[in-house]
Amino acid sequence: MSAPDIVTIYVPRDSTALALGADEVAAAIAAQAQQRGQSIRLVRNGSRGMFWLEPLVEVSTAAGRVAYGPVTPEDVPGLFDAGLLAAGQHRLHLGLTEEMDFLKNQERLTFARVGIIDPLSLEDYLAHEGYVGLKNALAKTPEAIVQQMIDSGLRGRGGAAFPTGIKWQTVLRAQSAQKYVVCNADEGDSGTFSDRMIMEDDPFTLIEGMTIAAVAVGATEGYIYVRSEYPHAIATMNEAIAIATERGYLGKDILGSGKSFRLEVRKGAGAYICGEETAMLESLEGKRGVVRAKPPLPAIEGLFGKPTVINNLISLASVPVILARGADFYKNFGVGRSHGTLPFQLAGNIRQGGLVEKAFGLTLRELLEDFGGGSASGRPIRAVQMGGPLGAYLPPSQFDTPLDYEAFAAIGAMIGHGGLVAFDDRVDMARQARYAMQFCAVESCGKCTPCRIGSTRGVEVIDKIIANDDRPQQIHLLKSLCDTMVNGSLCAMGGMTPFPVLSALNHFPEDFGAPGEQAA
Repeated sequence: MSAPDIVTIYVPRDSTALALGADEVAAAIAAQAQQRGQSIRLVRNGSRGMFWLEPLVEVSTAAGRVAYGPVTPEDVPGLFDAGLLAAGQHRLHLGLTEEMDFLKNQERLTFARVGIIDPLSLEDYLAHEGYVGLKNALAKTPEAIVQQMIDSGLRGRGGAAFPTGIKWQTVLRAQSAQKYVVCNADEGDSGTFSDRMIMEDDPFTLIEGMTIAAVAVGATEGYIYVRSEYPHAIATMNEAIAIATERGYLGKDILGSGKSFRLEVRKGAGAYICGEETAMLESLEGKRGVVRAKPPLPAIEGLFGKPTVINNLISLASVPVILARGADFYKNFGVGRSHGTLPFQLAGNIRQGGLVEKAFGLTLRELLEDFGGGSASGRPIRAVQMGGPLGAYLPPSQFDTPLDYEAFAAIGAMIGHGGLVAFDDRVDMARQARYAMQFCAVESCGKCTPCRIGSTRGVEVIDKIIANDDRPQQIHLLKSLCDTMVNGSLCAMGGMTPFPVLSALNHFPEDFGAPGEQAA
């Protein structure tokens, strides 16, 4: 008599799934299988990004993975009764995971492995195109790697959208015995979680991307700067770095190439301003996180005064697929000068919150309706903030704007890190404008007066507007104050805080008790 087949069951270990009870579900599945004498292999994968269905349980079948969700521990006995191991029918049965509309309508390049593999299995990573990019890079000259990055059209995914290849080229050409690669994983924008998902759900792709960057510019040391609020991400990255080092993908003589690269995770103290690259460098050096004046650029004098590549995590995680499949493959996704894909993150008052990786060019409305399923409350979506707490509030009249860096800049908005927070028709936009100013006042590093004092005065002025205290004069004063902050602040913290404030005043003047005039 042959031994029974061992069925593989996947239960995510992503923070979102854990917060919703994934550990308890995994334990219940293991207990039920043991109790019934059924053989299973339990894999703790990453999240597929469909957060409204977490914990999502998947069963491996000959036809592909079949999904069930959201699963609670109490559902597990009934799932086994319904034939879970044979992908039996149940009220939580969702069909083949890959055929679900939310997933099959995406273009997953950077997130190709997320939710598919065991995050800490190097074998899984290698079986899914892992380290193909690094091996290709090691066969090229540094100049050829940099040219690939320039040709791919990849731009900074942290919000500034600066061409990644040009930044690498500057560091490559800088003369120094010591160079660094720094990953900015200080993901502080509201409604963003793509950095966290990569670190928790596919850490080797970040390690590979940073190693390719190091080979390209001649760096031997790298740092991943992570916010302290991400304990699972920090633990996963440290474990993955140890595995990669042990297996020869990090450390001395990488894959027998003679090149060395050491990687370390550094935990930030949670200051939003440390998402700004020079403040992050100060923090990495053990100093208070305060913005540096530019020039010099960090590419010339960065960490410890040495040439430094600083990229957002998603920028670096996008590198392996470019080196694995070529610049043209990547460049052919997107529109205009916005090449490739971006992981958009849906949060706020949205029915289907989660992560959507799409090529640039779809509209905000498509994201909200086709993927997000409209508001969670069922009421009309009145406003969307795109690009974090410094992003503009967009009204429904702008929801058909293509998600493209230039198209958004043309309407005074930004795509930023791809985070989207939706609000229904009950939102008070004057109070949202106040929140933006208050956020700046709390998070300002204090180095420059327009940001430090301007944000504090801004809160006071908006309070007077809300209280109808000489409202016309206060609105005029608010616009003048915003102009000073935009043009006088040292960095984007103070320079962009007026974006949400002016957009709220511009598109929702009735919430300020003002006539429908355009904000200057």
